Amino acid sequence: MPTNLAIDDKLLTAAVRVGGHKTKKAAVTQALREYIQRREQLGVLRLFGTVDVDPAYDSTAQRRRK
Repeated sequence: MPTNLAIDDKLLTAAVRVGGHKTKKAAVTQALREYIQRREQLGVLRLFGTVDVDPAYDSTAQRRRK
């Protein structure tokens, strides 16, 4: 889907150079993928400390099970 965006030329040029991309489109696509990945990771981080842990659970014993 064609989209017109006003993107800072200096930022885009730097992204192409730093990322080693051949095209501006490749740089923007990679940037969007990384942005989405980072936001999803932040969502997972918010879950830390919200899960109740069973003090009787023995992870070592579980790894030894066959």
